[in-house]
Amino acid sequence: MEMEKRQADLIEQFTQQAEATSDPRALASIISDATCHPSLFAFSEILSVPNISKLDGTQVSSSLDLLHLFAYGTWNDYKSSAGHLPSLLPNQAKKLKQLSVLTLAETNKVLPYDKLMEELDVSNVRELEDFLINECMYSGIVRGKLDQLRRCFEVQFAAGRDIRPEQLNSMIQTLSSWLTTSDHMLQSIQEKIKWADTMSEASRKHKKEVEDRVEEVKKTLKADMEIRGGGPEDFMTESGGGSGLGSLMDLEEDRVRPKRYRRRHPIA
Repeated sequence: MEMEKRQADLIEQFTQQAEATSDPRALASIISDATCHPSLFAFSEILSVPNISKLDGTQVSSSLDLLHLFAYGTWNDYKSSAGHLPSLLPNQAKKLKQLSVLTLAETNKVLPYDKLMEELDVSNVRELEDFLINECMYSGIVRGKLDQLRRCFEVQFAAGRDIRPEQLNSMIQTLSSWLTTSDHMLQSIQEKIKWADTMSEASRKHKKEVEDRVEEVKKTLKADMEIRGGGPEDFMTESGGGSGLGSLMDLEEDRVRPKRYRRRHPIA
């Protein structure tokens, strides 16, 4: 969070400076200061200032090209077009290599040492690891693990770079697709919640019906026992001992058997 706030403060500082002057050389100096600053890694807001855009076609238009490079390009891009760009100061060269690491980390979570050394013009592993630790991880733009055995850098976090204008449509489509998928998933979850609520209500009603039926059966059995002159204990056991279930079954048999065949209980 501190890094993001620092970035925002620096962007505001340089954009205000660029908006306050229309002198081409002063604007070129602002661009140089911004691309040299060790804590600034985003440049599209500065690039969008109208006064900066007006440098195109002037004697310092190469400074505008340089700002485009720092917003979207890499160290390899600089090498391929160095002929019409200003020579880089040491801080600018380091910054552009840092940005090149961010570009690689955007699409790859495992960066082979050989690939990094080729992209950054680094001659040996020790120099590469020192750059990754001191200039990238300590600055907070990336986090990761150096795997010397596998000769690679495992990326755990990388700060985002400026988005090229031509990337916006693709990003909008990706976000729209994600939003549609999220809506469908949310609808599915809501339907499952509704189904669960319906089943819960049905289960509650069934349980209530069973409980009511049990109470009705208890009342019926109790009334039958009172008519027969028995007490509550007859509901549970027979006179000679036994299960309550046996008593209930005998009671049901007596109710349906013709009177002359009914079992006679011994008179005490």
